[in-house]
Amino acid sequence: MTADLYLASQSPRRRELLQQLGIRFEQLRFRATPEEDDSDVAEDVLPNEDAVTYVQRIARIKAEGGVRRLSLRDLPRLPVLSADTTLEVDGEIIGKPDDAAHAAAILRQLSGRTHRVLTAIAMADDSRLATRLSVSTVAMRPLSEQDIAHYIATGEPFDKAGAYGIQGHAAVFISGIRGSYTGIMGLPLFETAELLAEFGISVWRAPRN
Repeated sequence: MTADLYLASQSPRRRELLQQLGIRFEQLRFRATPEEDDSDVAEDVLPNEDAVTYVQRIARIKAEGGVRRLSLRDLPRLPVLSADTTLEVDGEIIGKPDDAAHAAAILRQLSGRTHRVLTAIAMADDSRLATRLSVSTVAMRPLSEQDIAHYIATGEPFDKAGAYGIQGHAAVFISGIRGSYTGIMGLPLFETAELLAEFGISVWRAPRN
């Protein structure tokens, strides 16, 4: 298989969504060896950084960091696609939970309220960088302590921004969305198709044998 691009993400949801577009890709892991330094793609929030600035910055540095690694590892020079997703409620940036107690605290914070899900995508090659941003509003019904405990027991919250996945068991918690369902999942397909087209990659192709 000849790849169209590298995907700088380990998210299975992003892989599935990109496959849905028929895009041929290779995954790019940031730390190929324990000796590699990943400080250039650190996801720490900077002082006074708002959610929009943060999520766009992280997507951008992942794409740029991916391009640098192609050179360091002597890999074929293809565009690198990256993405980052975060939640915002009351101006607070909410990422992935550290443990079960943190997941429960996040879910209590989101319970019975609306919040924003922001996913930024970026694509870069040796000469250019382009980005897109998807912002969606999600309404979550009130959650009981039993709801929260049962959901945490599924194991779903631990690798997801906001401690839930809309495509999984948490779908029953979501009373409404305004925006992009695939953006909430982690890769907004409308914006992704636009970005791919900018780099000459079409989502319209003949089915593969």
